[in-house]
Amino acid sequence: MIKAGSISKGMFILYKNEPHLIAEREFVNPGKGSAFVRVKLKNLKSGLVIKQTIKSGESVEDIDVIIRNVQYLFADKDNYHFMDSETYEQSTIQIEGLEDKKDFLKEGSNLQIAMWENEPVDIILPFKMSFEVTEAEDGLKGDTVSGATKTITIETGLNVKVPLFIKKGDKILINTETKEYVERAK
Repeated sequence: MIKAGSISKGMFILYKNEPHLIAEREFVNPGKGSAFVRVKLKNLKSGLVIKQTIKSGESVEDIDVIIRNVQYLFADKDNYHFMDSETYEQSTIQIEGLEDKKDFLKEGSNLQIAMWENEPVDIILPFKMSFEVTEAEDGLKGDTVSGATKTITIETGLNVKVPLFIKKGDKILINTETKEYVERAK
């Protein structure tokens, strides 16, 4: 059990007998009354996101989640398929609830998955990932307005706004939380 004040983003807790990830955390200390923590919880089984307020005196149950290094293999209609990098065992995770991860999954990429009670429950993406640009229009000469952008498509099919100098075939880094361009990959 952990106190509400010790809760931090990225922790895994048991809420209403379901595993949840703390997606956001805000500590609030109003002038009147007691302090509390406002959290956004993502259910690791259903993918539903809820907002919850936890008073500072209350405790929540943290859960032990095992992080495994895996290689992404492929997706079928219902599941993502992974192979454990150490044991070569294959795991599947339901796509339902994790649809937002598909934009960052490319065959052969190395990622991590969270396991709870021997069941894979979440895909943990790096903060930034490198992708190849597969479709990009040429930037027009003279179109140099400060901060001008264009929309390109990366190898997973995600559309991203990038600066005009990015061309087809370039490798770029994408922020996996915001789905925004970061920089050219080195």
